[in-house]
Amino acid sequence: MCLAEPDGRSRAVAAGVLRDLIAGHSLSATLGVALVGLPAAERPLAQELCLGVARWYPRLDLMLGALLARPLRARDSDLRALLLLGLYQLLYMRLPAHAAVAETVEASRQLGKPWAAGLINGVLRSLLRDREAYCARADARPEGQYAQPAWLLERLRRAWPERWQLIAEACNQRPPMTLRVNRLRISREDYQAELARAGIYARLLSASGAALELSEPLPVQRVPGFAAGLASVQDAGAQLAAGLLDLGPGQRVLDACAAPGGKACHILESEPALQALVAVDIDQARLGRVRENVQRLGLTAQLHVGDAVRPSGVWAQSRYDRVLLDVPCSATGVMRRHPDIKLLRRNADIAELAKGQARMLGAVWPLLERGGMLLYATCSLMPEENERQAEQFLRATADARERPIRAAWGQARTVGRQTLPGEDGMDGFYYACVEKV
Repeated sequence: MCLAEPDGRSRAVAAGVLRDLIAGHSLSATLGVALVGLPAAERPLAQELCLGVARWYPRLDLMLGALLARPLRARDSDLRALLLLGLYQLLYMRLPAHAAVAETVEASRQLGKPWAAGLINGVLRSLLRDREAYCARADARPEGQYAQPAWLLERLRRAWPERWQLIAEACNQRPPMTLRVNRLRISREDYQAELARAGIYARLLSASGAALELSEPLPVQRVPGFAAGLASVQDAGAQLAAGLLDLGPGQRVLDACAAPGGKACHILESEPALQALVAVDIDQARLGRVRENVQRLGLTAQLHVGDAVRPSGVWAQSRYDRVLLDVPCSATGVMRRHPDIKLLRRNADIAELAKGQARMLGAVWPLLERGGMLLYATCSLMPEENERQAEQFLRATADARERPIRAAWGQARTVGRQTLPGEDGMDGFYYACVEKV
């Protein structure tokens, strides 16, 4: 990727964000705040460095271990992050090598550590001198070859024995920018033509009747009609949820984990004659994002702060014809968009997340009317969070019955259906439809 080359300030800011990421802070929590301190022209480079290092971190980390004569001290974690982004520039970005080295060295001075200039220069030039050998050494280990944590690769092998390599590689690809057309306002074909008149090429995606994939990502400010509510940014896999709910006029629908509101808004766009859509989220700030999306699109929803594990309050006193339960999960299916998952998730997280998902299913099920349907959804690739979770619920719940998903997209599982990263432009999502008989 080719970007402008400002001074070392962008790299110093990126190093600070990456230091925090390695310490356990998500990019969503730190990157946006850090970018505000940079001039607009320098922000794309800093963002690219942060996302790129996160995407290739397992491989870069192995290389850095081989390049350093001895580990850096804990108090120099910012220098370690700076070295990682230096490696990323030389291996994955179309920048002149001399410029990448010089600006990364300069960034050490921006960090207040000019004494490290020689170290950074030496490490990066060592890679340039013997690049093939260091790459081969990293690729000799699966986590280096596939740039995925070892625990995740092992889980993928067990879950997807015939596809795990393709999945691991797909998770490292840059994601497409996909739009969801608001068909209350404009048809997908007419909006595609409007994009073309603005010089923006987009292709129709077959899995969702509202999805358009742009040939190149662009800021939402440049998307025609975005501010007026003609379209939203949403992965095509996430757009499957509204269609699976089998919506109809007069229904009451609960979106029990609604933030940031993409699926809730798509439900409202898909069936404008609902009696009500109730959107609940445990986080007040994240619920604010739902409100912003609903207002931008000119829609109406009832918004409540609440915990789907312990339903209480006005929203929990109602009964619903449809429930969307998009549970908190490992998010391993969306690593293309959120590569920091590779650093933030641990093997032990899967079992803990599965316990929470089971509690949430049990707590929300009583809110579903008899004859109604619950759509269980995750953005995970792990069977423990997906089909095994659904199987366990069906076995334990006398009035629950699967409604099989008949579709051309994704992979059939023992219960429900799964999309895999990269399939028809989609991320990895799991869906299971459960009826209350």
